[in-house]
Amino acid sequence: MDEALLRTLTPTVIGILVRRGADFAAAEDAVQDALVEAVRVWPDDPPRDPTGWLATAAWRKFLDAARAETSRRHREVRVESEPPPGQGEAEDDTLWLYFLCAHPSLSSTSAVALTLRAVGGLTTRQIAQAYLVPEATMAQRISRAKRTVSGVRFNQPGDVATVLRVLYLIFNEGYSGDVDLASEAIRLARQLATKTDDEEVAGLLALMLLHDARRPARTGPDGRLVPLAEQDRSLWNTRLIAEGVDVLQTALARDRLGEYQAQAAIAALHADARTAEETDWVQIVEWYDELVRLTGSPVVRLNRAVALGEADGPRAGLAALAELDPALPRYTAAAAYLHERDGDPVTAARLYAEAARSAPNLPERDHLMRQAARLNAQQRG
Repeated sequence: MDEALLRTLTPTVIGILVRRGADFAAAEDAVQDALVEAVRVWPDDPPRDPTGWLATAAWRKFLDAARAETSRRHREVRVESEPPPGQGEAEDDTLWLYFLCAHPSLSSTSAVALTLRAVGGLTTRQIAQAYLVPEATMAQRISRAKRTVSGVRFNQPGDVATVLRVLYLIFNEGYSGDVDLASEAIRLARQLATKTDDEEVAGLLALMLLHDARRPARTGPDGRLVPLAEQDRSLWNTRLIAEGVDVLQTALARDRLGEYQAQAAIAALHADARTAEETDWVQIVEWYDELVRLTGSPVVRLNRAVALGEADGPRAGLAALAELDPALPRYTAAAAYLHERDGDPVTAARLYAEAARSAPNLPERDHLMRQAARLNAQQRG
């Protein structure tokens, strides 16, 4: 059973049902039911035309549901007889589905869940496991999202930037359960890159590839977080790095810079350094300057302050950090690092411990506590 093929076919088959007259919510439900049937049937009886098989099975599921609804409501509902899949149904609705699932009326969490279902082809159970929530909770979230976007029709191009934010959110969730969301986000970004000629789509794909290339070195054998400077770079995936750099260079050559391209350029500079000491921090600061110009983001300014501390010394980084709001996420951790670099272990240890108390996840909290403990031990010694 080729689950990757099923996921790839999902948006196409949803599009077929919608063009036949099904609303989005009903079409998506019917396709999910057809996917379950495919998992059961295909291993023993693989179809010659997988798309046609799924379209036929999903349309039957839709008709069955529509007829059941008719019986419940005791009124007639017009449903067309089953048309055979033909050449006219070869149209690809994947891009439309991306825009639909990232509709501005949806919250970020709902948009992510709906994208994983309708475009990614994941089951509700898989999505729930990935986000560590009960399946019933995820089912309600997806159901509400489908009701929100049912009947929406696009008469103008959708917002690619919103789609990219949803994919970036998926990527940053990493992985848990039996679904690797980072890999899923990369697969969807590759798919999107074939549907639209947009430099930022390429920029996001490059950024994902370059970050994912470092995944094998991010944690030690005991599961502890390994900072970038301490990672074993021989574990980095050179194939993904080469692909990411190639995708990025092609996008940058078109001279329409966006924030994902700039982020990818920073990731590429890290990937290009054979050791942490060889990192071109001066050029990284220049790319952060571009990111600040493009986004004005305080988080970008914080990351720039850390990079400036590497390029021009910790005092310069601390001066840049002092201009920012201390309530920013990871502000205290950045301050701790720069104070340690500046030769002030007492302040650094206190700040590491303080940062650990507000860390967003257990691995990061554990890392910050170990940093504080290390400095405290050095002072006692």
